[in-house]
Amino acid sequence: LTVSWSVVLVIGLFGIMLPLLRRMRQRTSGTSRRVCVLVLGDIGRSPRMRYHSLSLSKHGFNVTFVGFVETKPPEDLLKEDKIKIVPIREMKALLRGPKILTYATKVVFQCLQLLSVLMRMELQSHILMQNPPGLPSISVAWFVSILRGSRLIIDWHNYGYSIMALSHGQGHPVVRLAERYEHFFGPLATHSLCVTNAMKADLQNNWGIRATTLYDRPASFFRETPLEVQHELFLKLANTHPQFQSSISELEEKNLEKTAFTVRDFTHDTVTRRPKRPALLISSTSWTEDEDFSVLLKALEEYEGFVRGGASLPSLVCVITGKGPQKDHYRRLIASLHLQHVNICTPWLEAEDYPVLLGSADLGVCLHTSSSGLDLPMKVVDMFGCCLPVCAIHFSCLHELVKHEENGLIFRDLQELAEQLKSLLSEFPSSESKLGMFRRNLRISRGQCWDDNWDQIVLPLITSS
Repeated sequence: LTVSWSVVLVIGLFGIMLPLLRRMRQRTSGTSRRVCVLVLGDIGRSPRMRYHSLSLSKHGFNVTFVGFVETKPPEDLLKEDKIKIVPIREMKALLRGPKILTYATKVVFQCLQLLSVLMRMELQSHILMQNPPGLPSISVAWFVSILRGSRLIIDWHNYGYSIMALSHGQGHPVVRLAERYEHFFGPLATHSLCVTNAMKADLQNNWGIRATTLYDRPASFFRETPLEVQHELFLKLANTHPQFQSSISELEEKNLEKTAFTVRDFTHDTVTRRPKRPALLISSTSWTEDEDFSVLLKALEEYEGFVRGGASLPSLVCVITGKGPQKDHYRRLIASLHLQHVNICTPWLEAEDYPVLLGSADLGVCLHTSSSGLDLPMKVVDMFGCCLPVCAIHFSCLHELVKHEENGLIFRDLQELAEQLKSLLSEFPSSESKLGMFRRNLRISRGQCWDDNWDQIVLPLITSS
């Protein structure tokens, strides 16, 4: 009798659940043109997922972009009618108590929140999500895709557990749990994308995942900045950052408008570069453990020593842009430096101003080392889009992007970086210098932009499945 009632109960539950599942998976004529783009991070600081969303919308897909809204999303997302931003809350203020308890609480909260958001939205043909962060978004996205019949695409930017290991250590129980979690849920996706061939090989050999390499490419708005536009940006930045202002010792001249780098002549309506301008050095960062900015600060101290010792070198304005947990720590270090020929500022730039500043700079510096050794710094991709040469710190697969002595230089420690700065800027601002040669090489080898690359690699995955 007990067995009979159990069978009846199972059949009854199945009879109740089947119509519900059919309803959740019921497709309409518009389902195939709807895609959810998911990132468990700030939408405004997730450029690759932003580009995915814009590429999808250009091809007529309706995009639901789910993520945190800590900073104002870029205008191109806000203006696009086919992109709907659905914000999710990051649990910060509510977290109190032991770390393990607060972390578990955060994961449960995010699970419930993501489940609610993904289940309530219109049925999507695909869920395209970024990893990392993937805990708990991979499992929730997979579960929803099973319930609703969507296809899950994971875009592997790195491994989440390797980033956690930077602060906790490789042997920490939470890190080991995160690794097993990624290894279990990662292969369940319908398709996988990744950022390097090295990662593609690792996913195949160690995870059993057949991924497609989608190299980061610069968006079309990353390009060299016209001189008039540079001048306007320098004027804007000079309002809050004195490093961009002309020297207060200079006499004001009628019909001239000056910044530290440029001069506008209203009489002839021209903008020119100042012949004795400082060199503009730029780096961007999320101020996390995988970038040790003390390397750059100490190299700048060495550069200061070269100038004081009589070397014929320009003054430097170094701009380090970005937000992140270690920013206040490094700002205190910067404030403690005593530099006369190097000025450092740490602005947070509006999304529209960042490519303009890259296209105005003389040299970029990248300190991204990669927690896994398998991803590439997107900031360098953007710099190359602006034909901006780079000094980048060495790690195993950097050669897939930076070609030493061709489009930039690779260094291993602060002494090497300091010597590279000295060498590259010794003939500044001559266009016939090594720095000028690197820039010419970048102009020749710009290659595909993001849109063309995406159309060849990702669009077929979306339209054929």
